[in-house]
Amino acid sequence: MRIISTMIVTGALACFMSTPVLASDAGHTSEAMEHAGKAQAHGEMGHAKESLSHAKESLAHAKAARDDHAASHKHMDEAIQHLEEAIKHADMGHGAESAKHSEEAMKHMRQSGH
Repeated sequence: MRIISTMIVTGALACFMSTPVLASDAGHTSEAMEHAGKAQAHGEMGHAKESLSHAKESLAHAKAARDDHAASHKHMDEAIQHLEEAIKHADMGHGAESAKHSEEAMKHMRQSGH
């Protein structure tokens, strides 16, 4: 009986302690998606400077999300590659191309399961 009680308490404690990690991980992903969406919108409007700023912010959060949750590396790596391309194109003044890469980044962030 004592072993069962110990296992229940340990399991509950592990669950409560992992909740902040999952919440912060989801926070990075949602922040990355929000900024990628803004980068896409600004790119479509031809605002390369604003698109660049949001793509860089999205990239920082995407990297943090990837580092926080190893299981979703593949999709977050893809998202990061697209965000880097979005930054490159926005920096060259190619808003529409930057928007396409921001959109692809958001697709991979959604698929990452965060």
